[in-house]
Amino acid sequence: MENKKTDVTTIKKSYPITGMSCASCAASSQNILQAQSGVVTASVNYASGNGTIEFAPTVTDSHTLKAALQSVGFDLLIDEDDATVAETLEKLQVKQYKELKSRTFWAIGLAIPLVVIGMTPALMAMSWANYVMWALATPIVLYFGRQFFEGAYKQAKNKLANMDTLVAVSTGTAYLFSVFNTLFAQYWHSKGLESHVYFEASGVVIAFILLGKLLEEKAKNNTSSAIKSLIGLQPKTVTIISEEGTQKEVSINNIQKGDILLVKSGEKIAVDGIIISGSSFVDESMISGEPIALEKKVGSKVFAGTINQKGSFQFKAEKVGNETLLAHIIKMVQDAQGSKAPVQKLVDKIAGIFVPVVISIAIITFITWITLGGENSFTQGLLAMITVLVIACPCALGLATPTAIMVGVGKGAQNGILIKDAQSLELAKKVTSVILDKTGTITKGEPNVTDVQWFTEETEEYKNILFSIEKSSDHPLAEAITNYFKDKATFFNDVTIENKEGRGIQAIYNNAVYNIGSKTLIEENNISLSKPIKDWVKEKQEEANTVVLFSNDIQVLCAIAIADTIKETSLKAIKQLKNKSISVYMLTGDNEQTAKAVALQVGIDNYKANILPQGKFDFVKKLQAKGEIVAMVGDGINDSSALAQADVSIAMGKGSDIAIDVAKMTIISNDLLKIPQAIQLSKLTVATIRQNLFWAFIYNVIGIPIAAGILYPINGFLLNPMLAGAAMALSSVSVVSNSLLLKSRKI
Repeated sequence: MENKKTDVTTIKKSYPITGMSCASCAASSQNILQAQSGVVTASVNYASGNGTIEFAPTVTDSHTLKAALQSVGFDLLIDEDDATVAETLEKLQVKQYKELKSRTFWAIGLAIPLVVIGMTPALMAMSWANYVMWALATPIVLYFGRQFFEGAYKQAKNKLANMDTLVAVSTGTAYLFSVFNTLFAQYWHSKGLESHVYFEASGVVIAFILLGKLLEEKAKNNTSSAIKSLIGLQPKTVTIISEEGTQKEVSINNIQKGDILLVKSGEKIAVDGIIISGSSFVDESMISGEPIALEKKVGSKVFAGTINQKGSFQFKAEKVGNETLLAHIIKMVQDAQGSKAPVQKLVDKIAGIFVPVVISIAIITFITWITLGGENSFTQGLLAMITVLVIACPCALGLATPTAIMVGVGKGAQNGILIKDAQSLELAKKVTSVILDKTGTITKGEPNVTDVQWFTEETEEYKNILFSIEKSSDHPLAEAITNYFKDKATFFNDVTIENKEGRGIQAIYNNAVYNIGSKTLIEENNISLSKPIKDWVKEKQEEANTVVLFSNDIQVLCAIAIADTIKETSLKAIKQLKNKSISVYMLTGDNEQTAKAVALQVGIDNYKANILPQGKFDFVKKLQAKGEIVAMVGDGINDSSALAQADVSIAMGKGSDIAIDVAKMTIISNDLLKIPQAIQLSKLTVATIRQNLFWAFIYNVIGIPIAAGILYPINGFLLNPMLAGAAMALSSVSVVSNSLLLKSRKI
């Protein structure tokens, strides 16, 4: 994606960033990227593991950015082929997860006897105890937990700090202190003090943190399951029909536009295209969220990722690779899951200074204990300092918002609601006014016959003549009539027609003249309209129908009412919005009579007719000036300026590309019921974010003072570093698990 910033062309691209262990890592890598010459903006999301960077390609490039991140222990995957990047990243993640799992189990295996010895006074009294514990703790700390020390070293080289720093300093201090006490126990004895060792604390803390990391990675992978399921919708191979008519199975990567593909019963459709032979029912629920399979026949469009249920058909590939609807959906979901909600900006700032603040608190704790602690002040102060470093958890804060956003966006995608960014997801719950376009939004956007009234005997011949005349016409209303009569009439080849511009069609069949069109055309041919005909026409026009009259050269044979029918779910959706105390407005460029009729049918009190695109834009601004949070819902090019101005912009999925491009949300199925669902999803997601942030803050606000020993003067309680390690691991896992609960919530 390219942007113009003054005279400099910039590109904006997302890259997977590896090597991050906490929210502070995301803040560090983001700061490093932003400090690079040529970078306009950089945003790094810890939960999704992605960095979105906008930079000037004439000043810097992805390789330079990669080198900058590598210098502080992170890495950037920059393969230009998106499919290769995804495959490389998945392989890397699988490999890292397996390695983490192995290290975790080995660390726990060695930590168990370590705890047994350290917590059993009889065993601790043995002369060999300290040396056995040293032997057990050493591989845990220096081998299985080496990632923390390597990460801390790389951060320290660049005067940075992250969670690795906290873990390395705390466990390293405990380990080295224990080694000193094992080798030089006499030093403490000469001062009349016991030489305690804390090998079990250093080993168990690392084991717990590794276990927490393992659970966190597993949970984080679940938050992005929506993306994985979408990617899994595309088949790996397809059956292609050659010019000679032979079938051949090829890789999906080899499909070209214009290729003819065969889809058998039960197979997934590989790319977007149009059916050229055969028919079937296709399950599009994975894209639209709608459970009912749709009938597909010659001329119908089919989309990648949908499933053919019954029958087989051939279709012509129209969009392949990154052009397909499925590819666009995946890209939108990925971008949205990687974007940051406004509340995340504050959290990022806190995470950025969190580690230095915690280290400062730990040092103050140590100094305070030495100054005021009494007989065992040094040992207790050292333990308290280690416990403060261990219990502090920037991960819980860093994961609170992005994991909820990832699950919320994924849940939206599975329900046919595509959300482009986190900001619109967060803001949707605050919407006070919803503006709806009429055509294609409340209505289906396509004319259909709603009623046929015969004023003479309804004969097969008349129906056949009517059908044949309309089938020979290219007028939009003719198509509606043709569709209505196609299963009820037979086509006559020997009908000749003449278009009467703006009025209708005159035709000749068997030397007899027939007219189909407006009241003007009928009266031009000196055919009178009886009172029943006039009354029926007036009634239908008041219901927002266009009326077409069919006559011979003597009398009106029948009248046909045609209207852009209202979607079945529009009335229910508007009622749900009003029940949420949201004001609903309808703006349309259609005439007053039609607008009034539609508004009345769907229960909208506030509507405006004959309104131009500028008028829609101005109306949005007018509501915003009153303090309203405005959601604009539209599907056409004429809605794009109003969509851009609205606080929350929602495009109907079968609308224009411009409307979909401008809008922050897209309803794939064109079902207005998805609007209240999107608002409900926003409420649930924001509630989850607040819960996560509350528990993350409370955990640290309560945990750090207790770790420092604030309860010691009151009841003599000092928190064990091992318990602190378990609590720290649990805090991250609990935040991610709470986000995952969103998946089971009803919207």
